[in-house]
Amino acid sequence: MEALQASYGGDASSDSDADDTTPVPTNFKESPTPLPPPPLFLLNPSNSTPVGTMDCLQAGQAARVRSFPHVEGNYALHVYIPVYIPSVPKKELTLFLKKLASIVPGLHIVDVDVPLNSLYEDDHKLEQVALGREFHISLGRTVPIRVHQIDSVVAMLRQKLQFQKRYWIDFSKWQVFVNDDHTRTFLSMEVVTGGLAEIRKQIHSVNEVYKLHNLPEFYKDPRPHISLTWALGDISDSLERVVEEEMKRFNVGSSLHKRIFTSKFGGIECKIGNKTYKICKFQDE
Repeated sequence: MEALQASYGGDASSDSDADDTTPVPTNFKESPTPLPPPPLFLLNPSNSTPVGTMDCLQAGQAARVRSFPHVEGNYALHVYIPVYIPSVPKKELTLFLKKLASIVPGLHIVDVDVPLNSLYEDDHKLEQVALGREFHISLGRTVPIRVHQIDSVVAMLRQKLQFQKRYWIDFSKWQVFVNDDHTRTFLSMEVVTGGLAEIRKQIHSVNEVYKLHNLPEFYKDPRPHISLTWALGDISDSLERVVEEEMKRFNVGSSLHKRIFTSKFGGIECKIGNKTYKICKFQDE
């Protein structure tokens, strides 16, 4: 399979922090610096998880790394479509992920970096942590920008993407991606039918804004997706084989005519540092 960079970035801090799921140009690369794991109590605001479960999760967390070096005055920029998985397909997806966790070692949940197999015994917690959060379809690379560029980037994004029509996004295909350095493998759900044309137009608009600010553009042949899990190294061949076999058993996303799930386009957001900007309005509002 062709190795592709996974276009997902981790939550940015007020500087240039981002995890290594984010592709960046070579001139930004540096020896990765470990980042502390996110506080796991945020995954359980209701305090309904036993202390033993939290201890288990914290002990199993993998260290994240910066994908570009910290530079004072830099802020990580990420433009994306927020996506939430509907409640109906979550049960089937939970069973699918649970089966993968029992076969493929080393899988972690994207963004929170919790080992998938640490939640194997608790279907509810697995569903909550792995599927209950906000996912992102990236419309541009996650890159550092200078503080003086922020207002200009946000203004131009709003100008280019100000009015959008609502449309449906079909996640129809399980896909395995590998980053350029072959240091991470990602299990994702790809948009290959409904919504693909609209998303590619939006990516083109974001590219135009990036070019005006001398920022690296997105891939020439973008493949919109959301990522659920990651693993260290390039395990794409073995992960693809397992996914294909389990898809046959579960009948989840086994053809382009059967959607994994559908989500209504809910807008575009731009996160710079810790601040999130709403980019577009809908023409029917």
